[in-house]
Amino acid sequence: MPSEPTAMGATSPCATPNATARKPLSKVSAVSAITIGGALELYDSGVYNFFALLIVPLYFPVGNPLGQLLLSFGTFGAGYLMRPLGGLVIGAYADRVGRKPAVVLSMWLMAFSALILVLTPPYAQLGVLAPVLMILARLIQGFAIGGEMGSASAMLLEYADERSRGFYTSWQWGWRVAFLIGILVIPIGQVIRRRLEETLVPEPKKVSKKGVGGRLLRAHWRELLASVLLMIGLAASVHVIAFYLANYATFQLHISRGDAIWAGFVASLVLAVFAPLSGWLCDRVGRRKVVWWSRVALLVMIYPAFSLLNRFPSLTCLLIVVGLLAVPMAMTSPATMVLVSEVLPQRLRATGMSVTYYVAIALFGGFAQLFSTMLMQVTGNPNAPALYVMGCGVVSLIGLAMVPETLGRRLS
Repeated sequence: MPSEPTAMGATSPCATPNATARKPLSKVSAVSAITIGGALELYDSGVYNFFALLIVPLYFPVGNPLGQLLLSFGTFGAGYLMRPLGGLVIGAYADRVGRKPAVVLSMWLMAFSALILVLTPPYAQLGVLAPVLMILARLIQGFAIGGEMGSASAMLLEYADERSRGFYTSWQWGWRVAFLIGILVIPIGQVIRRRLEETLVPEPKKVSKKGVGGRLLRAHWRELLASVLLMIGLAASVHVIAFYLANYATFQLHISRGDAIWAGFVASLVLAVFAPLSGWLCDRVGRRKVVWWSRVALLVMIYPAFSLLNRFPSLTCLLIVVGLLAVPMAMTSPATMVLVSEVLPQRLRATGMSVTYYVAIALFGGFAQLFSTMLMQVTGNPNAPALYVMGCGVVSLIGLAMVPETLGRRLS
């Protein structure tokens, strides 16, 4: 078995002459460089979500207000459809070639998609080509982000030792309060390419690098299934609490858009503060305990929170509700990510993380707003989004029961 990657600054068995010629980044700088790239997902999802009700009439003109609302949420979800494919393609690339080139590739693709969004005129000027380019940009964004998360999370996990893997991985979430302009990821990508040490230990030449996906499915189908189930609960809670509640407050509670947008910032701030705490805690008491108690807390809290919000529809109540719900959401996120990361071997880690995360995200996260709104229309219950989160949360506990505790286990 190949030797483990060494700590930063030590001689790495996979280092190239070009890599060792430069002074490597400190651990703090390395974590910062990797996690700033991870903030792009919040940029992609958050910024589009905040401006969805303004963007859609410009690029997808529909006369019916409800039709515009559903179309805005559907377009929001379109970017998620490519994430599993991006996770499979770029994740497999990261597991064959290395984490660094995969992260840099995803950043360049993200910058290209951002450029399309910046330069595309509205429907009134460009006609039918305008919505086509918007959807194309969203699909490229989804593909790029699908590959980024697994590669960056694997790199963070492999930089850490057995006592700090949860804390390191938590920063993939903790920096998401940052809103970056997509094109500016190019210099960040150059920093990663030039200064970071590769964490993937190369396989002997006699070992085939082909068929990663096939080996993953055959040997680790149980871990993959459990990971998808775990991610379903995570995807639903993050997208309803961090993204949907701002739109919900506008169309359901009639809070002004300018005020409701603060809900997303409160959720992001809580996530930034509590995600490192979750990582630190799961390094001490265990990943499964943190996931279990945070998921149960969210299941207990979310329906009363929506009921309270509908009874007292005000900005103050909205921000309090979002702040309280974001705490268990933030606590469960890093612990889930590190648990899923650790159950997979190194050669399949980036692929497995990306595919399982984005299969759940594509189906239950990206379309959470669409499903929640349709559920409200069908049931007539304004608290229906809470039922959606609760259903996904129960499913995620089944996945939790299928995986062992990984605290203190040496990475394979």
